[in-house]
Amino acid sequence: MPLLHIVVLAIVQGLTEFLPISSDAHLVLMPELLGWHYQGLAFDVALHVGTLAAVVIYFRHELVSMAREWTRSLVGRGMTPDARLAWAVLLGTIPVGLAGLLLKDLVEHQLRTPVVIGFASVGFGLLLWWADATGKRVRDEHGLTWKDVLIIGCAQAVALIPGTSRSGITMTAGRMLGLKRAAAARYSFLLSIPVIVLAGSLEIIDLVRQRVPPQWGEFLLGAVLSAITAYLCIHFFLRYIQHASMLVFVVYRVLLGAFLLYWFL
Repeated sequence: MPLLHIVVLAIVQGLTEFLPISSDAHLVLMPELLGWHYQGLAFDVALHVGTLAAVVIYFRHELVSMAREWTRSLVGRGMTPDARLAWAVLLGTIPVGLAGLLLKDLVEHQLRTPVVIGFASVGFGLLLWWADATGKRVRDEHGLTWKDVLIIGCAQAVALIPGTSRSGITMTAGRMLGLKRAAAARYSFLLSIPVIVLAGSLEIIDLVRQRVPPQWGEFLLGAVLSAITAYLCIHFFLRYIQHASMLVFVVYRVLLGAFLLYWFL
């Protein structure tokens, strides 16, 4: 794979994985719009490993505390806020895990089209705008109820539709339920960890079955660039939404979706 392709795709993945604009959509569209050959499933896995490393490193202190308190909750030592958050992340992953297993072939072979991405980008972008504009902004991620977790988890399952954006739809649900912007984003980012692990594991199984020869140099470079970009993206996005709305991302989604529908319909 040309070096330019590796760099561009890695940066695009790092930026779009955690912004509410859909990373899968961009990885599908970049080769389509630029006339490049599809980079392959193995390279996509490498990019997701990079973004997984970024979110784990960024939230490393929170994750250590959550893991410790979750373990204590298993042996009857009480349900602290961090233990509840750990359970919220685990339980919130179940809907998308089940949906992914049931709908994997449909999503990969029938829904990954520019037209579907265009409609999803516009529709769910406008929903994000509405939720962000009307959200009450009163709670943080430690105040999630089990009902909230179920709703956000089911919303995350909808993100299997390409163009929806996993981070976008979970932030949308969080804002609709009264979470502050930063709280909705932090919970969305924490939810991404088991999702990326599960999705990556399924993709690795597919690669093993296909016996795809690994291009370790390309994979390593892509993963490192993706990780660096994603880490910076998380940091600056969380700072940005402390004082600004999601409107800029909504406008981007609507323009992208309108362009796709105009070009491919």
